[in-house]
Amino acid sequence: MAKHPTKAPPAPLAAAAAPRKSGRPTSAKPRPRKAATPEPAPESSAEPAAQPKAPPPQAEAADPFAFGADQRHLLETLSLNLAKAAMTAQSAIAEAALSQADRPAALSPDPFNVAPAMTSVMTSLAARPEKLFQAQANLFSRYMDLWSTTSRRAMGEEVPPSPSTDKRFRDPAWSENPVFDVMRQSYLVTSEWMNGLVSSVEDVDPRVKRKAEFFTKLLTDAFSPANFLASNPAALKALAETGGESLVKGMQNFAADLERGAGKLKISQADYGQFKVGENVATAPGQVIWRDELFELIQFDAATDAQHAIPLLIFPPWINKFYIMDLQPANSLIRWLSAQGFTVFVCSWVNPDLDKAEYGFDDYLNKGVYRAVEKTLEQTGQKLLNAVGYCIGGTLLGAALAHMAARKDARVASATFFAAQHDFAEAGDLLLFTDEHWLAEIEQQIDAAGGVLPGAAMADTFNALRANDLIWSFFVSNYLMGKAPPAFDLLFWNADQTRMPKRLHLDYLRRMYGQNALAKGEFEIDGERIDLSTVKTPLYFLASREDHIAPMNSVYRSARLFGGPVTYTLAGSGHIAGVINPPAANKYQHWTNPALPETLADWQAEAEQHPGSWWTHWAAWLREKSGEQIPARDPKTGPLKPIEPAPGAYVKVKS
Repeated sequence: MAKHPTKAPPAPLAAAAAPRKSGRPTSAKPRPRKAATPEPAPESSAEPAAQPKAPPPQAEAADPFAFGADQRHLLETLSLNLAKAAMTAQSAIAEAALSQADRPAALSPDPFNVAPAMTSVMTSLAARPEKLFQAQANLFSRYMDLWSTTSRRAMGEEVPPSPSTDKRFRDPAWSENPVFDVMRQSYLVTSEWMNGLVSSVEDVDPRVKRKAEFFTKLLTDAFSPANFLASNPAALKALAETGGESLVKGMQNFAADLERGAGKLKISQADYGQFKVGENVATAPGQVIWRDELFELIQFDAATDAQHAIPLLIFPPWINKFYIMDLQPANSLIRWLSAQGFTVFVCSWVNPDLDKAEYGFDDYLNKGVYRAVEKTLEQTGQKLLNAVGYCIGGTLLGAALAHMAARKDARVASATFFAAQHDFAEAGDLLLFTDEHWLAEIEQQIDAAGGVLPGAAMADTFNALRANDLIWSFFVSNYLMGKAPPAFDLLFWNADQTRMPKRLHLDYLRRMYGQNALAKGEFEIDGERIDLSTVKTPLYFLASREDHIAPMNSVYRSARLFGGPVTYTLAGSGHIAGVINPPAANKYQHWTNPALPETLADWQAEAEQHPGSWWTHWAAWLREKSGEQIPARDPKTGPLKPIEPAPGAYVKVKS
């Protein structure tokens, strides 16, 4: 009898699945299983056992990756806006490239001649490996401190964030978010190290070293994490909150600025459409009483019943337009002077075109200063006037006073200089833009424009001197955040640049900045070698403590070149805000000292600080030199007949 196997035989292998037809999906839906037939319960005399209760139905687990309708809509909106922003930027860049394609190539890939300066600095550092080693050790130590603080913070330890006074990182997320805090501090450590390393070089020509320092800072400023969308928390927050609309607006701003610059990025600093010269800026009432090919002479209406007999004639810089002194009624220097009882005249320079390409200092002296003096005295019936020169207008006025002294011309009773230089030995970072290599580049730009330097060229230079404030802050706000530029009258004026004649501008850069000829007594104008020490006219010099265009020490050195009584006053703030600071604003401060010792440091040591504007101090000085009180003058009734109301036609000409 055969034995039964003790183990069940293995189950037969399942039949192989039939191959799928081509074109069918490789993952078909599983077929529903048939319900299993219940087996009959075994017979038993005992009572049936209690059946276990069925478990309660479980709620279906939420899928963490599932999106609701709102989230899907937000994601779709963000995706569409990112695509729209990218297409806007690409289109703008393509159009800019096409518009620039037929323009001549730059004279040099290194127009500022930075490479030799950096080579000199690196050579000096390589010759002193101990200094480089010490700098690297310092960098490593600072990074170790940063990593230690970051690790403690990541482990939950309460570590107060490192504060920053840098305006680029004032959003709280830069300190409160650990990731952005590390980005910020890493950048600051590295940039400070790089700039400090270049500044530590000792055996390099000071001007070469300063050029290396300046362009190293430009480079480190450009690489700030605040300037990139992916590493700017404020920009990312705006992107998320607006569903990408902020970036779309930013790229539209970017495209508009490229179009405005004819293919070259011209960053908007203000809402230029909000201002119109003669309507809501430059509105002080008056009349144009003289016009020739170089300037309009404007006489402003009296604001008092009586005025000082001796008039005041202002020569603004021809690099900018005169209405920096008449932006709004509340901060108008012209209106304020009229309210103090002065008869105010302003020389409004022409915005020169190609026919002025060969105009030079001789022309601006004879056809400008001398003619304006003559017409002001003719209009007022006086033999003397007081003069003011602002910035480069003051440089010209100082040379004119020496020229007048050589010819025994004493028609100017006193002169005031706002942020004006005559000694350029310490003229600040603008000296970096005056070597022969850069002058050749400037001359090429002028020749390409037909004989005048385009106004945008000077604007670019001035913006580079304060890149964080005048370039990168607007880059972030306009493009990364998508904000509209502010309606700011000062920045509207700043962008309203003028052209400059080739001969005048190159002579100014080469002779004043490059050779310091005026201070050395080597500058000639209209046949006279200028000696500033021969000027015995009473002078008032105004400098600003934070001026980056006419540094306070440069203005002080200039004040000491003249031979007569000089009053030097130092104001708070910079080149514009330090000068245009009405008393009613009660801002900043100023320092006075009647002495004029050898150095500015000596002057400051004995100077007295006063709160608020310097205007009242100057007005008291000016009154003593302005003669008796006479009935107020009406510009419409003088010997020179009015041509048109202020601000005239020349100031409205756009570059």
